Amino acid sequence: MVVLTAKVDFKKMMLILGAAAVVLLALILFFGGSEQTFGSQDVSGNDGRVAFLKSFGWEVVSSPKESGQVLIPAQTNDVFDRYNALQKCQSYDLSKFAGKKVMRYVYEVKNYPNATEPVYATLLVHKNKVIGGDITNTAPGGKIQGFQMPKADAAPTAPTGQPTQSTQGTDF
Repeated sequence: MVVLTAKVDFKKMMLILGAAAVVLLALILFFGGSEQTFGSQDVSGNDGRVAFLKSFGWEVVSSPKESGQVLIPAQTNDVFDRYNALQKCQSYDLSKFAGKKVMRYVYEVKNYPNATEPVYATLLVHKNKVIGGDITNTAPGGKIQGFQMPKADAAPTAPTGQPTQSTQGTDF
């Protein structure tokens, strides 16, 4: 049996996650569609975004680790379709924002059950409304999941019959 270990620099990990998120959002923004009408909670300010995450039970560091504009791709591909499947499980559909620029905010989560590595909440916001996002566990084998908090004794999963997003093997 061969065991490989690696020491990962936190700054490099954040750079990789940020670059992957930019690529994903560029793909998402690159694809066309119409705007969503649901998601009435105003998240125009930082307090609104933190309150949105808190409504799912998440405790986050109060200021975003990252923020910036991203372009949702106008044309779909495999990566976009997998990520958007996760969004659809939460009643969002990023294809409706294809070709549009949206804001991306990333917060560090402080209360992810059994976390051994940093966990981040990403919010995608258009016209001060959440249009999508995820919770990403950066631990080896960690998952990308929707906003719902997982049970402390179970690994987070998508609803039955829906794809589960893994941080391994994806371009975001």
